[in-house]
Amino acid sequence: MTLILHLETATKVCSAALSFDGQLLALREINDDEYAHGERLTLLIQELLNETGYQPSDLSAVSVASGPGSYTGLRIGVSTAKGLCYALKIPLLSVDALLSMAYVAREKHPGKSLCPMIDARRMEVYAAIYDAGLTVKKPLSADILDESSYADFEPFVFFGDGAAKIAESWKDRNMEYDPTIFPSAAGQVKPVYEKFLKGETEDVAYFEPLYLKEFVGTTPKKV
Repeated sequence: MTLILHLETATKVCSAALSFDGQLLALREINDDEYAHGERLTLLIQELLNETGYQPSDLSAVSVASGPGSYTGLRIGVSTAKGLCYALKIPLLSVDALLSMAYVAREKHPGKSLCPMIDARRMEVYAAIYDAGLTVKKPLSADILDESSYADFEPFVFFGDGAAKIAESWKDRNMEYDPTIFPSAAGQVKPVYEKFLKGETEDVAYFEPLYLKEFVGTTPKKV
């Protein structure tokens, strides 16, 4: 029996899922304009356990989005995952947030190349491009988008919270925008189960998410 808890916090989406032997059991997620990770992530986990009747002690492992994405969101997800792994003495696994989004997209767009995008502010995104089998065509990078970006990889489907900003400019190109696909813990189930079977776990003490860009703090607005 392999029961894995999956946590996705790389963007404003706060998502948690449970899987059993590589199959999704239950999913809870919040997708709005506010970061709810600090207040809601542990509540989502408890809801999953209550729904399925499992206890934390039944978990075989915990997986978490490794980035790229929001500094704060990634820190909360990784801290929560590490705390559970330490307390329960179970392995930690990680999965690229863009790859897990591509797994979700492949179910809806089989046979097509896929370009997940995570917003990196202004016209910059974190992006990668995968073929229909999820082999990397364009490695993960932080890119400033313009009207001709990624022309060498057309056609493809692009999606994620970084895609909306360029959708209008790309509307006449040989590609498709899907606004319904966003980061979800459900996308971690298959790649994480494969890593678990291969024993590809992380060092709980030293694992750090991939930020790509340095954290830049902001000054709180005066009330």
